[in-house]
Formats: sequence, C-alpha cells, structure tokens
Amino acid sequence: MSDVMTAPRAKVEEKLFQNRYLVDAGRPHIKVKAHTTPSASLLAMTTLCPAGCYTQTESGQVEVAADGCLECGTCRIVTRKTGEIEWNYPRGGFGVLYKFG
Repeated sequence: MSDVMTAPRAKVEEKLFQNRYLVDAGRPHIKVKAHTTPSASLLAMTTLCPAGCYTQTESGQVEVAADGCLECGTCRIVTRKTGEIEWNYPRGGFGVLYKFG
C-alpha cells in the first residue's frame, strides 16, 4: 500500500480555516439589490454559497455578509439571469487571502 493512501487527510474546514480575510469596512464587494420576494436563484444562495455569506431573514429577504467571501463566483453565476446581486472585485489588498499548505 502506498504512503499516499495512508497519509492523514485534512478536512475542508481545516483548510478554509487557514485562509484570512481583510474586511474593507463600509465597502462590501457584494450587494443584494432590493427585492420583495427573492427569486429561486437568490434563495438558493443561502445553501449554495460555500462560505455561508447569504442568509434569509424572518421577513423572507435574502441578505449577504461579504466578510469571509471566498470570491468563488458562485453567486455571480447562479444569479446572472436575475441580476439580483451586484458583485465587484474587492479593492487591492482587501478580501480573501488564501493560505495553502
């Protein structure tokens, strides 16, 4: 049996913990546009976002907390047709800082 097969594997959560995020206070790079009822696409982001940035409020609205966003683009793809979010790259030096290893 090879050593690769028996080597302990790190969990995804442990790898994500190594990442750091520098918040650009007052300038989120993702905004959810005002809506009365979220589309199925926007509502899906509450479960699809790998960083868990999207939540549904008690009133049924979907909100985003961009702190901790992995900048993967899932929300841009899923809501592309509905246009319910505004997404821009964070300013230089802000956002996710990936740590590998």
